[in-house]
Amino acid sequence: MRLRTVLATVTAGLAAATCLSAAGPAAATADTTSANACSPSVSIDGFSDALDKTTFDGYFVGNLSALAVDKDGSLAALADRSYLFDLDARTLAPKSVVGLADEKGAALDSEGLVVDRDGTRLITSETEPSVRRYSVDGRILDRLPVPASLLVSPAGRATGNQTFEGLTLLNGGRTLLASMEYAIAGDTAGIVRFQTWTRTKDDHFRLSAQYAYRTDDPILGVPEVQALPDGRLLVLERGFTSGVGNTVRLYLADPRHATDTSGIENLTGQAGVRLIRKTLLTDIATCPSLGATAKQPQSNPLLDNIEGMVVTGREKGAYKVLLVSDDNQNAAQTTRFYRLSVRVR
Repeated sequence: MRLRTVLATVTAGLAAATCLSAAGPAAATADTTSANACSPSVSIDGFSDALDKTTFDGYFVGNLSALAVDKDGSLAALADRSYLFDLDARTLAPKSVVGLADEKGAALDSEGLVVDRDGTRLITSETEPSVRRYSVDGRILDRLPVPASLLVSPAGRATGNQTFEGLTLLNGGRTLLASMEYAIAGDTAGIVRFQTWTRTKDDHFRLSAQYAYRTDDPILGVPEVQALPDGRLLVLERGFTSGVGNTVRLYLADPRHATDTSGIENLTGQAGVRLIRKTLLTDIATCPSLGATAKQPQSNPLLDNIEGMVVTGREKGAYKVLLVSDDNQNAAQTTRFYRLSVRVR
C-alpha cells in the first residue's frame, strides 16, 4: 500500500482530540494562524488514548517504544517487554501479537524497529545492545555486528538502558542507522553516537560510518530517529523531571556532512569534529492540549513519555508523523498516539 493511502487510514483512526558545532538549517514556515500550530513548522492534528491500559490476547497493550509502517499498510508497534503488535491503521486496534526473545530464549529490552523491504523486522535491544533481524512470526534470522565501544560496560563503554533506542533506514534502504540514547563513557555528556550499517549484496548489513549528535541538555536522551527521503533525520529528544514532567522536542538533523567518528575514541571537544547539524522544529509542550489530560504533573497535559515515531506519508507539503508514548505499565503514565504535520525545507 502506498504511503499516502496509509496516511489516510491512520488519520481516520486517530482521535481529534566545525569544531563540535550543532548549528543547522532553518525549518520551513507553516501556517502559524492554525489553531493547532505548535510552532511555525509543526502542527498537531489529533491524539488518541484508545489503547491506554488495555490488553490483547493476554498481552498488555503498552510499553510501546517504536512504530513502523508495515508492508500491508498496517502499523507495527514494538513494546519494550519483548513483543510486537500489528495494529489496524484505521482504528489502532491490535490485530495480532508476536513474542520476541534472544538466541537463548531470554527477554529483550526491545526499543528500535524497522520493517525491512522484505517484511522482516530489524529490532534493537538495549541490554547488550544488539540489532537482530526477525521473521514475521518472531524467529531470529540474523544479528548485526556492533562496535565494541558501544557495548554495555564492562564489555564496552555504554551504560545499560542507555544504548540503541532509535532505528531507521536511509538512502533508499541501503543504510541502517541506530541512535544511542545517551553518551558513552569518555565522551562529553550530551553527545551521543549514531551508528550506521551498509547493506551488502546478500541483504546483510556491515558496519559503516558513525556520527555524533549533541542534545540540548545532558539530561535529554534520544529515544527515536526517522529518516526523510533526502537523507536528513527527524530526531526526538526526551527527558523527565520529577514533579515537573516530560520534556519532548522534535528536531530536523542533517548527518550528511558530519565527521565519521567511528575511529575517534573520545568525543570531548576535539577541533575539527563536525557534529550532526540540527534545528529545533518544536517543543511538544508548545502544542495546544486539545483537551488532553495528564495523570501526573506536566507543563502541558498533552505530554507524556513520548518514545516512538514514524513518518507515515506526505500531504500538501507536510510530512505526516505519528508519535506514541511509552506508559511503562505505570498507572501515572498514558499510552497515547499523537498525529503531527511537519514542514521542513
